[in-house]
Amino acid sequence: MIVERIWTGNAYRNFNYLVACGETGEALAIDPLDHEKCLQRAKVRGWQITQVLNTHEHGDHIGGNAAVIAATGAKLLAHHKAGGRIPGVDRGLQAGDVVKVGKSVELECLDTPGHTLCHVCLRAHGDQTALFSGDTLFNAGAGNCHNGGDVGLLFATFAEQLAQLPDDTRIYPGHDYIENNLGFTLDREPGNAAAEALLPQVKGHAPETSKVWTLGEEKGFNTFFRLGSPALIARLRERFPELPEQPDAQTVFTKLRELRNKW
Repeated sequence: MIVERIWTGNAYRNFNYLVACGETGEALAIDPLDHEKCLQRAKVRGWQITQVLNTHEHGDHIGGNAAVIAATGAKLLAHHKAGGRIPGVDRGLQAGDVVKVGKSVELECLDTPGHTLCHVCLRAHGDQTALFSGDTLFNAGAGNCHNGGDVGLLFATFAEQLAQLPDDTRIYPGHDYIENNLGFTLDREPGNAAAEALLPQVKGHAPETSKVWTLGEEKGFNTFFRLGSPALIARLRERFPELPEQPDAQTVFTKLRELRNKW
């Protein structure tokens, strides 16, 4: 599996991805908003985009579909219930479905509601374990639930699916928000050594050349994976004094997401 991460440089700080088979040169374009960059990168690499996949229906993820499909004839894949929100879906995806790219790449579809109700992530198995996480999981953060989402479902996605993946899973998110997200982590959990060490490294960084972090690393500096931290809970109680002495994980997650909405 060959992964080409494409930094759009737009105001939304989107990442787009090409996932290619080294044997056949076939490629999958994930959320190719910047269609010009995606098409040009595929041309330079000698790849043929045969499929486009949208992790969810928001405009900054589907906005490049028409241009890429017009140029390549690619098929469009998305959540099986997203057809009314994403024009022209050729294949609806459900949990456990496999997306094949050429001869050597197989990606498992995860049904990951929360940011929206029709959100999918893609999991690569094999030698290169990876997760293309759209707007569900960001480096050091979690997706918002402003536009058709549900924070309870987002918590369940984190707890029951994402947290259970192998720690060496490489995370490929839909946006670069890591600097702000680390600031939020340190506001919520002062003294988090992993976040303190990483923040200076990403201040003013170039997202196109930034490191790809693993899930194991995320569990050190992503506050949404650290729901049992005593320091985090104590700090949270300053804002929400009604919290019980030992709040459950979903309550902590929900309160964190509420605070992050205003950060």
